[in-house]
Formats: sequence, structure tokens, C-alpha cells
Amino acid sequence: MVVENRAGASGSIGATFVARAKPNGYTALYDASSFAINPTLRKLPYDAAKDFIPVSQAVSVPNILVAAPTSPYNNLAEFIKSAQSNPGKYSYASYGPGSLAQMAAELLKKSTGIQAVHVPYKGGAPALVDVMGGQVDVYFANAASSINYVTSGKLKALAVSSAKRMPELPNVPTVEESGVKPFAVEEWNGFFLPAGTPPEVVKQFQDYAQKALALPSVREKLGKLGLTPIGSSSAEFAKFVASEQKRWGELVKSNGITAN
Repeated sequence: MVVENRAGASGSIGATFVARAKPNGYTALYDASSFAINPTLRKLPYDAAKDFIPVSQAVSVPNILVAAPTSPYNNLAEFIKSAQSNPGKYSYASYGPGSLAQMAAELLKKSTGIQAVHVPYKGGAPALVDVMGGQVDVYFANAASSINYVTSGKLKALAVSSAKRMPELPNVPTVEESGVKPFAVEEWNGFFLPAGTPPEVVKQFQDYAQKALALPSVREKLGKLGLTPIGSSSAEFAKFVASEQKRWGELVKSNGITAN
């Protein structure tokens, strides 16, 4: 398998390339949560629901709500209380407009009534740097890219976005345990094929993905990165992607979120 990175426009450049590829099974898309968010925010040159066949969800990973180690709040409840008492004082980072980091923060705003200014960055690394330095107050950072900063004390973890606590951070409560329900949010990645790909080819690709993700060596390596291997079926993944698009589409409308 040859991996070709076609980055840009929150993943829609790569998705456009695959949508226009021959549906013969030789060109696949490995995309992230943005696949379900983009259609709710942007006019795209493809139809996410009609131009692709979801094959299998590969992994999921929680987001960690992080703050600077010098921040005055030690958990999510303290941050919410302070933010509710000081409307508009606080800010939150994301790795770009329409990212899951933004969606998670906007869901927190909607669920708690707090106000916070969105500060988008071109990628997660600069966002982490500014949160560490206190230039931005909080950030729902991808666990795979931020957990080492948390365990080393360079970032303070206020909560994790997943339904369950992370084994690597057993003392950090979930957002739901902190009193915000329902919330469970996780980043995800998965495989897609162009619409029109023969069912037997889709099934073969699905089976390969599931077998690879079931290998102990693969699961161990992914686990060390903070990733949970999934290996869902094509039908399961299709249902999941549709539910994600519905969920974030409703949030985009209720919070007036834009791609700018």
C-alpha cells in the first residue's frame, strides 16, 4: 500500500481526489472525524453520503481538555464555575475551524452556558505551545499528541472527553463525570472507498482492515499512542458516520458555527 498525503481544507482535498477515483478498490481514503463535520460547514465538491462507501473504522482516541500547568483551575468543574462567573473572559484553542477540538468545546459551551472565544490554529502543535504558555486558556487536545505533555507536567488535564477514563490517566475524570451530560466525544479515523466499488471488493478491504486491527502487535503499538483499535464492519461504520454528521450538524446550527 502506498500512502499519499493530500492535506488541506480539513481533509476535503484528499476526499475529493478519492471521490473522483476509479471505484476499483485500488484507491482508498483514510480520513478522520472531519469527514463527518465538513459537510455541515462547507460547500464541498463531493457528497459525503453518496460519493463514498464507509469500509471500517480503524481507531478512536479521546480528547483531553488541557490547560497551562499554572492555570488557577485544577479540574473541569472549577473551570466551568469560573467561566460562568466571567462571561467572555476565557478562550479555547483548536487545530482549525471545523475540527473536532472546536466541536467538543462548542458542545461544552452549549451544555454549560459558558462563553469562550475560539482561537483556531493551523495544526495542533502551535495550539499546544500557546496553551502551555497561557496565551489560550483551554484546548480539547487529541490524546495521542498531548498525553506525554500531561504526564510530564507541561500541561494540566482537566477532563477527558470519552465515555470512560483513559487507562493512561486513571485520575483524570471524564467530562460526564464532571457533571456535563451527555457529552462523550472522541476523534476517529477510518477507511472509505469511492461509491460504485463492487461489494466483494468492499468486503475484502473490510476483512483486511479487521484482521490487521485484531493483531496483538498492532493493537499494542496503537495503544502506546493512546489509540483504541476498532475494526468495525462496513455497515457499522456507515451508521456511525451518519450519526456523527447528524450530531455535529445540529451543533453547528444551534451554536452558529462557521468555517471561518
